[in-house]
Amino acid sequence: MVASVTFTTSLELLAAQVDCEVLTLPTGSKVFSRGSRADSIYGVRRGIIEVIGESGEKLCYRPGELFSYQDILWRDGIYRNEAVARTPVEILRLDRLRFLNLLHNHPTLAVLLISQQHERLREQRTSGTCCY
Repeated sequence: MVASVTFTTSLELLAAQVDCEVLTLPTGSKVFSRGSRADSIYGVRRGIIEVIGESGEKLCYRPGELFSYQDILWRDGIYRNEAVARTPVEILRLDRLRFLNLLHNHPTLAVLLISQQHERLREQRTSGTCCY
């Protein structure tokens, strides 16, 4: 009998992928720029990432959260936002194809991502703020 591994968070699942890269970046570093090719999904292991939209709106991602998957899944292959490290960060990066294969093999990941978005929207509605 083969033991199966259970992942409770989307970040744990991302981190368990063989080709997942760990990046350590200082405050102010760009993770990606608006208009560049959307080729990876990211997860925050440590620190805060600020994602700045086309109209200047800002969202912050904290440890345990994945970001940029929207551009990979249903955009035209480019990042619509810019992502910047607001603190020193440790982030995980998984390329687009590997992420899509991960979704195929672990469909519960989609539920985890929807849950993350739901919590984010609830938090914004309650607090009226998004980053600090």
